[in-house]
Amino acid sequence: MSFRGTCVRSCSRPACRIFLGAQGVLNKHYKDWVLAQSAAIVDAAAQYAQAAGGQEITYIASCHARKEELAHARQQQRGIDQGLIGVWACVEACSTFRSTFDQVTGIPHLRAEPSRCKHLYFYYDHPDYGFMSIRLQTWAPFGIQIAVNGREWLRRALDKEGCRYLVHGNKFLHLDDYALAQRLLDQQLDTRWAEMLAGFLPSVFPTMTATLGAGLSYYWTLWQSEWATDYIFASPEALTPLMQAFLRHAVMTGTSDRVLRYLGRPVTATGQPHPLAQPDLMTRVTLWQDGMRIRHWVDQNSVKLYNEHNVLRVEQTMNNPGAYRVFRYQEGQQEPTPKQRLPLRQGIADIPLRAQIAGEINHRLTEQLATVSDATPVGALLLDITQPDTHAGRTVRALDCTGKDRELLQAIADPQYAVACLTNKDLQRQLGASAWAKGMTGKRLSARISRHLRLLRDHGLIKKLPNQRRYVLTEKGRKITTALNVILAASTEQLLEKAA
Repeated sequence: MSFRGTCVRSCSRPACRIFLGAQGVLNKHYKDWVLAQSAAIVDAAAQYAQAAGGQEITYIASCHARKEELAHARQQQRGIDQGLIGVWACVEACSTFRSTFDQVTGIPHLRAEPSRCKHLYFYYDHPDYGFMSIRLQTWAPFGIQIAVNGREWLRRALDKEGCRYLVHGNKFLHLDDYALAQRLLDQQLDTRWAEMLAGFLPSVFPTMTATLGAGLSYYWTLWQSEWATDYIFASPEALTPLMQAFLRHAVMTGTSDRVLRYLGRPVTATGQPHPLAQPDLMTRVTLWQDGMRIRHWVDQNSVKLYNEHNVLRVEQTMNNPGAYRVFRYQEGQQEPTPKQRLPLRQGIADIPLRAQIAGEINHRLTEQLATVSDATPVGALLLDITQPDTHAGRTVRALDCTGKDRELLQAIADPQYAVACLTNKDLQRQLGASAWAKGMTGKRLSARISRHLRLLRDHGLIKKLPNQRRYVLTEKGRKITTALNVILAASTEQLLEKAA
C-alpha cells in the first residue's frame, strides 16, 4: 500500500497564498521562507538519522537509483533486524510554487509550477509493519508518501505469535498455521489508518508544527494498492503443470502478448545464485526457477497472475479507483441520505471497499483460469446453448458457436474483463473492426451488441451487475468460452488423442 499525505491548506496556489498570509510571509519573501523550512527539515532528519541509525544522511546523485535496493543492502551489511535502516536524500521532480513579479503591476504573486527539490527517504524495519519506507518532499507543499507491505506486516505479527514460517521476499513459502496467518491479514483492514500514518510524522517531520502551524494535519489517500491472493503448493513441481496450462490458455484466448517469462532469482555469470539473493532462505525449494507472468490492464488498473517457486499469486493493482462504483454515502450532505452507487474514492475511508473489489477481481480471474482443468465433456457444455430455448415466455434462438457468434463468444472470454467487467463500449472497441460487426458503427453497432448481450444473458453465459450496465461471465459462461477456445485452437489429431 502506498499512502499519500497532502496538506490541504498548502496544496494549491490559492490555499498556499492564504496559508502564507496567516503565517505572516509575504509573496516576495516566499523563496527565503521555503529555503529556511527545507534546511530545518534536512537538519532535523540528519540529527534523527545519527541518533536512531548511527549514520549521516546518504546523498544519491541520480533520481533513477533504486533506493529500496540500497536500503536492503545496508540492512544486510549492518545486520539491522529492527528500527531505522537509514535516511537517503535525492533531488527529484516535484510540484511546488514560485514567487514571480507581474510584469504589468510589478506585484509579486505565487505561481504553481513543476520543479526539482530535495526529497528525503526513510527506510525502516518496523517492529509492527516490517520493511517500509517514507518519502518526504522538503519544499512546499511538503507532500509525504508512506509505503507499507501487508506481507511484511504479517511477518512481524507472526513473529509475535510464535508461528514459524519460510519466507522469500514478500512471499510465504510455508506456514505452520495458515488459519492464524489469514486471521492476522484480515485484522489489517480494521486499522485506524489516520492514527497509524500520523504516528510517523514526529520522527520524519519534527518541524511540522513550526512549518505548517499548530492544529494542522495531513489528508491521507491510498495512492496505489496491491491486493494479492496466494496459493501455496507443496513444491514447485506441483505448480509447474498448472502454469503450463495457464500459458496455453493465454495463447488460445489471444492474450499471449500479455505473457512474460522471467528468471525468478538473480544469478551470477556462472548461472549460480547471486550472494545477495540470500540462498540460505531457500532450503526447501530450488535455488532459482523459471517463472511466468500473465497481466491484464484496463483503465490504469491491472490484475496479474505469476508463480515464484511453490507460490501461485493473483495480484490486483489499483491506480484508478474511480473506475469502480460502490454503494457509499455521498460527501457534503447536510442531512443523512441513503447510500448511492458512486465512484470509489482514494481516501482511506474507502479502504474496506477497495479491498472487497480487489478480492472480487482476483476471484473472477481465478475462477476463469480454473476452467482449464474442467473435466466436463465439451459436447455436454455446448448442447444447452446450441438449441433454441424459452426465457420469460420468449423464444431464445440457439447460439452458433463456430459460426456467426464465434467472434462474440471469443471476445467476452478475454480475461481483461475480470479487471473492470464487460460493457457495451468495450465490445464496440473490440468487435468494431471484425466481420461480426457487419460494418456497423455508432448507435447501430451499440444496438446490435445490446441485443446480443440480452441473448447471452438469456442463455446464462453472463449476468448483469445490480444497478450498472456492466456484465460478468457466469460459471457456465466461463466453462463454455474456455471449451470453445480449446476446440478452435486444437487440431483434429490433438482432439483425437485427448478423446482416446
